[in-house]
Amino acid sequence: MTYRPPRPTDAQRVVWPEAFGTRFTVFADVEEEFDWNAPLNRRNRATTAMVAFPDAHRRFAERGVALACMVDYPVATDPVAVAILGRVLEDGRSEIGTQLHAWVNPPFPDSAPPGSSYAGNLPRASEAAKLETLTRAITNAFGRAPRAYRAGRYGIGPNSFALLARLGYRIDSSVRPGYDYSADGGPDFSMADAGAYRAEGIVALPLTTVFTGGARRGGAQLYRALGRIPKGRGLFARAHLLSRIALTPEDMPIADALEAVAVADGEGLRLLNLSFHSPSLVPGHTPYVRDAADLKRFHDWWTAMLDEFERRGIHNASLDEIISALG
Repeated sequence: MTYRPPRPTDAQRVVWPEAFGTRFTVFADVEEEFDWNAPLNRRNRATTAMVAFPDAHRRFAERGVALACMVDYPVATDPVAVAILGRVLEDGRSEIGTQLHAWVNPPFPDSAPPGSSYAGNLPRASEAAKLETLTRAITNAFGRAPRAYRAGRYGIGPNSFALLARLGYRIDSSVRPGYDYSADGGPDFSMADAGAYRAEGIVALPLTTVFTGGARRGGAQLYRALGRIPKGRGLFARAHLLSRIALTPEDMPIADALEAVAVADGEGLRLLNLSFHSPSLVPGHTPYVRDAADLKRFHDWWTAMLDEFERRGIHNASLDEIISALG
């Protein structure tokens, strides 16, 4: 059965303190390399792209931007990657979080249900065991228990928040509004929105997705309906009527992303959540950065985005600052 997060009540919505202002945060999915077009395989554990992480971190640190480094099991158990991230933490604001890639994270059951690459589809005991193993590995590697989580493939399920709260987590960043992974056995976030909310002892910080265009008031409902019409979404996007824009440099043109920021800021979204995958820092590891030209566009995207935030007075928030604001 497809998991659809319950729509939060008004009482569950996070009301940010006035002093918090409008902020942005950057989550980096720090993970192993694999062929995104091939079946997932637990033997794919290489983390060679981590060699580029110090330079990427320097670019962010020079702009005063903290990284929430969402680390998975192959990274947490690689001494070279751990040493690299240890130096990242020396900036005093970046922090290590958790990302569960169920297919490379022990323990491995003898059998798994369909869609088990989405950790939330696993039986509760199996999801709990993987979370406990990964949390312990990260705590041992970095000397501090992680406080933020993201499910690989955004694969949370009905047990995820309660399991995270039991392990001491405060934040989940797995919800990707406007996206539906049900065709592949994953969750359906098509009707979720970008606002932070509290549920089962966890604060959900959805990745920021914004609908832009002349018909954007139709939002998720209209976008979902267009998906049932052949080429409907493409036609509306080309006519500048409705586009779904996620705040990431990966397959999102900067002009569209800047328009999305303008919409989000104008509509009063108080925390914008941006993301990228660490293997994108080296050409050839993700579909988004295939060559040197793509990598230049990737870095230029961030430069333009951070310039726009500065122009708008939207300041960066570290995980620690976010948790402090939540009270």
